[in-house]
Amino acid sequence: MELATIWLYSLISTLIVSLISLVGVITLSIKTKNLQRYLLYLVSFSAGALLGDAFLHLLPETIEEFGLTLEISLAILTGIIIFFIIEKVIHWRHCHVEEEHHHPFAITNLIGDIVHNFLDGIIIGASYLVSIPAGMATTVAVILHEIPQEIGDFAVLLHGGFTKNKALLMNFLTALSAVLGVVIVLIASNYIGSLTKYLVPIAAGGFIYIAGADLIPELHKEVKISSSLIQLISFVIGILVMVSLLFLE
Repeated sequence: MELATIWLYSLISTLIVSLISLVGVITLSIKTKNLQRYLLYLVSFSAGALLGDAFLHLLPETIEEFGLTLEISLAILTGIIIFFIIEKVIHWRHCHVEEEHHHPFAITNLIGDIVHNFLDGIIIGASYLVSIPAGMATTVAVILHEIPQEIGDFAVLLHGGFTKNKALLMNFLTALSAVLGVVIVLIASNYIGSLTKYLVPIAAGGFIYIAGADLIPELHKEVKISSSLIQLISFVIGILVMVSLLFLE
């Protein structure tokens, strides 16, 4: 696969992911109660897509090339640990945002987003180094995860004293850190031949953690049978989207 093609697909994908940061503006006309219900269905769809990408694309590609070795297993667990730490920081930040309504906490939110989006860029770049279909599948999974997150971040910035326009601008600028992540991982791949051997299973571990420890527990807060059924359907559809992308290979 030509490196120029990988660069092109990776940069286009991260720019699309960055544009997702502007999704917050469409929520202003939606009532809070309705928004919360729609977000839960999107979260279940996202959880299915993240797990589908990890188990149907990232891990099979890695195992096919390198085998299921101790190194690969430790890399998956490392991904889980890394995202556990990130989630701890996010929960600490959100806890303080709920207790205080000061501008500094909105700044903390932006700093956390920069790190998160930077990691998204690294994951997307590493996936494209494996194959174009794997990169596309990961991009879709990241986009589906980013939509509910960006809506939440937009709300935090408004809550922290930003105007609507400034909140959108700052959300977009922090999202561009994903481009930096892609650039770094693609440049590093020229000097570190086995980079994808570790980055891809780390990414898979991160996706498994996000879906299992963050998204799915949110779904269990809704106990109404009809809503739970729609969540299940959304979850399965998220997996089926990842299955359909296998045909690109």
